[in-house]
Amino acid sequence: MANDSPAAPESPGGEAGLVVQAQDADGRSATSSARLVRSTGRDGAEPGGDGRPSTALESAARRRFLLTSWPWRCAGYLLTTPIPMLAAAVPFGLLVLPWTEALSSPHGVGARLLLGALGVLLVAGIGPLVALPLAEVERRRLRLVDDRPVLPARARAASATGADLWPWSPVRYREAAVWREMGYAFLLVTVAPVLYGAFLVFVLGVAGLLLSPLLARGAGRPVALGTAEVATPTDAVPYALAGVALLAVLPYLAALLAGAHGTVARALLGRGRDERLRAELVEVSRSRARLVDAFEAERRRIERDLHDGAQQRLLGLTLQLGLARVDLPPDSDAGRSVAEAHAQAKLLMDELRELIRGIHPRVLTDRGLPAALRELADRSPVPVTVRADLPGRLARHEEGTAYFVAAEALANIAKHSRATRARVSVLLRADGVLALEVEDDGRGGADPALGTGLTGLADRVAVVDGRMLLSSPAGGPTVLRVELPCSRPSG
Repeated sequence: MANDSPAAPESPGGEAGLVVQAQDADGRSATSSARLVRSTGRDGAEPGGDGRPSTALESAARRRFLLTSWPWRCAGYLLTTPIPMLAAAVPFGLLVLPWTEALSSPHGVGARLLLGALGVLLVAGIGPLVALPLAEVERRRLRLVDDRPVLPARARAASATGADLWPWSPVRYREAAVWREMGYAFLLVTVAPVLYGAFLVFVLGVAGLLLSPLLARGAGRPVALGTAEVATPTDAVPYALAGVALLAVLPYLAALLAGAHGTVARALLGRGRDERLRAELVEVSRSRARLVDAFEAERRRIERDLHDGAQQRLLGLTLQLGLARVDLPPDSDAGRSVAEAHAQAKLLMDELRELIRGIHPRVLTDRGLPAALRELADRSPVPVTVRADLPGRLARHEEGTAYFVAAEALANIAKHSRATRARVSVLLRADGVLALEVEDDGRGGADPALGTGLTGLADRVAVVDGRMLLSSPAGGPTVLRVELPCSRPSG
């Protein structure tokens, strides 16, 4: 077996992954891993890459903030917040009624505990039904203070669960994102009223300072402005000037409050780092599957062109050279030249057949994986025993992956292992995994750090979300095991 080994990390959540394990001379297991380069998805994009601010907090730090639309957007966000706030406060207020009853009424300890448990059950059971639609509304409203797209962190369940038709499936209760949305709803009905109330008091105070001359003029008696009193409009002028100064601060304070609210909403209602990584891995896996299909289609086209085009023309040339060779005297210079050209054409014909077989063997297409593995065994210089237990034909790319892994493994055995025999076994397990195992009685000692022969195998296996395991202690035997998730075989 070739003394090299690749690996790619096994991704979280059942995504594309690859593990290659080897054993050193002492039989200890070693795992080699390659890094997975992830691309930046839409959720990680920064729309403000052209220099424009993408959030209210960023805009407030710019000198031209007051000349942009951001102050009005922040004002719109603050003015519309009481609507979802009240919409969430009413049902949550009803859900916590058992807690209110337990705290305000003279019940015994047992009754208080029972009411508290009932409140917990109501909030935990019905709370998500309130939090989920609220979160959808807040994600849309967030665009007022944050131009970056925010995608829901909740995974869309498969259609078989009925979650698409009934969004309150029990599956939702097992998602961490649902409980983050619950946390946001709790903050919206508890902390947000306090902050917005303080901001409203500040706005009313600024309005009072601005209108203080009018209030002093129309009251006919001293008017209280906080801890001070003014009796005439002239006395109120300094307070009106202070109100003008604070009026210029008001848009920045509004942007600070709206931006902070938007930051919290984005953190709780959007995808976290792990969820973004998971979504990116899903997209990478899908794009990789599309590339595999495109590669297989291109390879079949090349095989067809070689078989039906170049091979047929070369066959015709070989026949013509054979006929010309018959017509010429064998001892003449022309006869010897034609005979040499005829031999080279036949050699090229054999090489072209091997090339076509290497691209995609015809027996694999016509008769399936077991027959293709037996043909590999017949052509191997090392005696090979094949045991195949498959109930039917697999998908084209699955059979191709298993075949080329076996072909490369047998080639490595012939080149490096000094083995006297080898064994290839393939079976489809009950869990839908195709297990391919190649074993030889060679010298072993395959070292993943010494070459790149197995790197291609590992990459090919990783394309179909498989695993590759290598055991090769010094002195042998060497066992290469590949596990590929497969679709349902056809008859």
